[in-house]
Amino acid sequence: MTTIKGKPITFAGTKLKVGDIAPDFVLTATDLSKKSLADFAGKKKVISVVPSIDTSVCDAQTRRFNQELANTDNTVVITVSVDLPFAQARWCGAAGLNDAVTLSDYYDHSFGKAYGLLINELHLLGRAVFVLDENNKITYLEYLDEMGNHPNYEAAIAAVKAVK
Repeated sequence: MTTIKGKPITFAGTKLKVGDIAPDFVLTATDLSKKSLADFAGKKKVISVVPSIDTSVCDAQTRRFNQELANTDNTVVITVSVDLPFAQARWCGAAGLNDAVTLSDYYDHSFGKAYGLLINELHLLGRAVFVLDENNKITYLEYLDEMGNHPNYEAAIAAVKAVK
């Protein structure tokens, strides 16, 4: 059972597995441009999914992955939420992470459905972390059972560094 603040929640879509090729997406960047996996071709990707950038755990998750992986060769950290692009841009500026890649699934929730993360009851995204190799193969993933919990940062970072 998956919960948010101890209350059960359900999801639209099917959870992915290690070894799957990550579904492509079209998400909105802070400048309102559209971004897809092709925009990050040839790079290792950490897709850090958060319910809302304006909460303490989401803030910490976004900061930690961006700070710890900033100097990792050929790697991009992509934070995805349903926050409006304007809120994501404001958060990046306030956090001093102007180079952070934040993308919004606000428009049609297609990312949430494709990755098995759209919370039916709230139309927010569940908390998860995906590590993709340069060919978009999922090498590590974590779907959290309680949305208020932190992901296993050490395991995700180690997974990124293990991708050859």
